[in-house]
Amino acid sequence: MTTEMHPNRWGDPAQAAPLPESTRGLVELALGVRDTPAVEEVALPAVGLPDEVLAELRRLLGDDHVLTDDEHRRLRTRGKSTPDLLKARSGDLADAPDAVVRPGSHDDVVALIDLAVRHHVALVPFGGGTSVTGGLVARREGYAGVLSVDLGRMKAVREVDKVSMTVVLEPGLRGPEAEALLAAEGLMLGHYPQSFEFATIGGFAATRSSGQSSAGYGRFDAMVMGLTLATPQGTLEVGTSPANAAGPDLRQLALGSEGAFGIITAVRVRVKKLPETKAYEAWQFPSFDAGADAMRHLAQNGLMPTVLRLSDEAETMLNLASQSDVGGDSSGGCLMIVGFEDSINRREPITAALEELGGTSLGEERGAAWAEGRFHAPYLRDSLLDVGVLVETVETATFWSNRDALYAAVKGALTEALGEKSLVLCHISHVYETGCSLYFTVAAPADDAPLEQWAAAKARASQAMIDAGATITHHHAVGTDHKQWLAQEVGEVGVRILRAVKAELDPTSILNPGVLIP
Repeated sequence: MTTEMHPNRWGDPAQAAPLPESTRGLVELALGVRDTPAVEEVALPAVGLPDEVLAELRRLLGDDHVLTDDEHRRLRTRGKSTPDLLKARSGDLADAPDAVVRPGSHDDVVALIDLAVRHHVALVPFGGGTSVTGGLVARREGYAGVLSVDLGRMKAVREVDKVSMTVVLEPGLRGPEAEALLAAEGLMLGHYPQSFEFATIGGFAATRSSGQSSAGYGRFDAMVMGLTLATPQGTLEVGTSPANAAGPDLRQLALGSEGAFGIITAVRVRVKKLPETKAYEAWQFPSFDAGADAMRHLAQNGLMPTVLRLSDEAETMLNLASQSDVGGDSSGGCLMIVGFEDSINRREPITAALEELGGTSLGEERGAAWAEGRFHAPYLRDSLLDVGVLVETVETATFWSNRDALYAAVKGALTEALGEKSLVLCHISHVYETGCSLYFTVAAPADDAPLEQWAAAKARASQAMIDAGATITHHHAVGTDHKQWLAQEVGEVGVRILRAVKAELDPTSILNPGVLIP
């Protein structure tokens, strides 16, 4: 049975835990502690869908797959950003869907879209519920109701082509489920974002996700060879070849579209053979600049390992890369994690290059600790929220020549907005020949209005990204939170293109209204 995430925390409810005493002492010293427990569960708004619509939904999908009880609606309310959780913890469930519907096939999805158009009901595709940018909060005004379209019944591996090394996956498969099914065939996808344990194949595609092994396996959108998209105007099927010159690549209309253009019902992805060996090493560099220059050298000289991650001085000092020992002794300088999965033939030249560029090997123990705890950071975020510490992340990407300026601009904006007592940490975990991502983690004492406090800081950081010539998001997607900065990033013509595609594919705007499109 699939584990449901906690309604007002991240992840598996069984893993919810108070802040460890050793970490609590460090937090109290640096930021102060104020216990802020969540309110008891509250009733949800009444179901607003007309009875005749609910009756038609039940005829279409069956009574067991049209759910209007508070428990299921609560679990499909918003995503897992810090503002999402602060609202849930305070008892604000105003964005709850009127019902959760569970289609079991592409044909079910097509029929559901037809029903939504006829009755003007908003549809919000739901995979794992891990959105952190407001991607699950549809505009309600003017609609007969809002349906959460839970794709969790669509979990099949439809096709395995070991000659071409591609597979066709349905959208409801969670990351671990997909990897387990592929492992039975001796294959793997190799996509491991921090949300891996709960996020789904459809979600990876709809948000252009990027995983922690992107250095070796690439972003998810680079893995997608083809897909099927159900829209109000019919079904789009693309991906008849590994590459083509047949006009613009229409896959890109679905990849990153966040359910605003259609609902993804199948994805053809390239796969790899299961690695026979895995090794993760820790390295120390004297500074963030030195470590980033070493990363650039590897990327530009064809020396990429499977995992490549660099913490800045502040993140290294707090030992945040090791979720099992946050606040423990650090090695000083900046910590780099280098992972090898069936890339042993590259290990020797990569090691030689890192040594020549000023790195010092710290061995495999700390690398293994990172690998063991790499999906645990959101649980720590929740434990810090429990004691009155505001914790959130922002991320961006830029070209190598702009990295230092962008880093300074975003860090400065967050520090100015949240005060000198705040902690602003950063790491690089996605690297390209031409540039890299920057991922910032922020911790600050929460004030009496933490939602407004974070909104102001987020706005300052987001504008700093755009003003520095960087992207508003490398892998968290747009949702509702980033729309105004997306408009600045793509410009007037870009916005008109997005609106034109939306108007053509979804003329009545029943697909995730209010999300993505400025």
